[in-house]
This record gives sequence, structure tokens and C-alpha cells, in this order.
Amino acid sequence: MAITQSAAWLGTSPFNEQSPVEFRAKDSNSNAQVVIQAIYRHVLGNDYLMASERLTGLESLLSNGNLTVREFVRAVAKSDLYKGKFLYANFQTRVIELNFKHLLGRAPYSEAEIIEHLDRYENQGFDADIDSYINSAEYESAFGDNIVPYYRSFNTEVGQQMTGFSRMFSLYRGYANSDRSQLAGKKSRLATELARGTTSAINSPSGAGKRVSTYVPGGKTPPNRVFGRPQSSQERGALYRIEVAGMSQPGYPDIRRSNRVFVVPYEALSKTLQRINKTGGQIASITRA
Repeated sequence: MAITQSAAWLGTSPFNEQSPVEFRAKDSNSNAQVVIQAIYRHVLGNDYLMASERLTGLESLLSNGNLTVREFVRAVAKSDLYKGKFLYANFQTRVIELNFKHLLGRAPYSEAEIIEHLDRYENQGFDADIDSYINSAEYESAFGDNIVPYYRSFNTEVGQQMTGFSRMFSLYRGYANSDRSQLAGKKSRLATELARGTTSAINSPSGAGKRVSTYVPGGKTPPNRVFGRPQSSQERGALYRIEVAGMSQPGYPDIRRSNRVFVVPYEALSKTLQRINKTGGQIASITRA
């Protein structure tokens, strides 16, 4: 059942008004171009694509019926183009959120899903992790070989969890928005609520319908201070979530590193950050818990 109420406010109207895009080997070349554009738009998070960045060789194979939509999607997700836009520029948990969005059309359902993909990425590499999405039974059931991935969380489908609906709005910020131009930048959108097993309220895309909303993780207003130098006493007693990458563990060789999350009160921030720095950890994000 598609969203019918307040679709304009939520910014989902363009997805309710069109059917999934499908391509088969005998389709015309003009339809192939429609499919190619749809793949680029979805898999690249609606980011701007220059003519010189297009994967023209793969486009020809798809147009001639020598490549399926699924394999074209796989090639785009493994390309240097995709890696340059999303892998190298973001912390790992943000990359995994985007992979779920771009390849399965939904948000992660649990922290266990994030950990599973994080482990595979670290042990087998990025390409192997991309294959795990596209080779999955979920991808086969939803898209098969011929359908371009789309935002499935905007429809109620068998097997989907309702948490995916509200969480999707933390990843999706409007039909005209790009995954590289959001206010929250490189930070994970869902790490806090996935760790807690909670679901945040839907925060509508900026400028959608008549209600204008600026997105900041957790629905908080943008900070008007430099971190560590509060402008009021309200910071005292507040809890902060620190996401750390590459932190060495006691008893392990230097090459064995892990990702960790700390939740500490404001008063302990300084000492905690100093301790993290001494272990060689890289602070990926600091947000209010």
C-alpha cells in the first residue's frame, strides 16, 4: 500500500506517482536510456553526474542486452565513481547506511545489520560487501535482474519492518536532494537509534509541502557554538555519544583495531577525547546522546 496521506509534506509524491523502472533485453534503446538514468539517480544518491564520469562501456552492454540491470547496478556500486562519492569521503557506518539505501532501497533495521556489513567490509573488502547486498535473497525478491532499485520503504511490502519507514526519512531528504549535500554531512544518521533499538520521529524533508524543516540528526536544532565551549550551562550533565574508528585494544597488536562507541557526560568529554587520542583512535563523530 503506497503512502497516500500527506505525501506532499513527506516529499514522497514522485515515488507514489510512478511504477518501478524495468528493462529487458528486447526493449528499445530509448527505454535503455531511461533505465540508465534511473540507475544513476538512485545508486548515486541523486548526486550530479558529469558526462565524463558516465560508465559508457557498461551503458552500451546494457543497451545491447548483454548486461542485466542487476549487473549494471553492481558495476556502478563497485566503480571508482561510487567509491569517490561515498566510500572514501565517509565514516564506515555512514557508508553502510548509504549502501542499504542505494542497493536495497531501505534503511537498516538493526545494529546487527550494520555490524554484519562492517565485519564483512573489514575482513573481505568493499567489493565483497557490495556483492552481499546484490546477491541477497532480499534483492532477488524485490528487484530481480531487470528492475532498477527504488525506495521500497515508502511502500508497505511483505517482509519489511515498519521501523524502516521512519528511519528512511533520516536518510532521504527530498526528491531534489543529494546524498552528498545534506546538512548533517558525513555523520551517521542512524547510529544512535540503532544502538538503542529505538525509532525516531519522522522529520520531513526541507521545503516539502507547506511545512519547512531543516534536518539535523535527532531533530535537534543546529548548534550555535564551537564544540567544547558551551554558551550556556545547559550542557552540564548532558550525555554525548563519541563514535571512534581505528582504536587499538589492550593486548592486541597495533594492526588489530576496532570501532567503538562511548557515551559520556559533558564533564568527562575532555578526558575521554584525550584517552582516545592516546590509543590512536580517530573520532568520527560527536553527537548528543
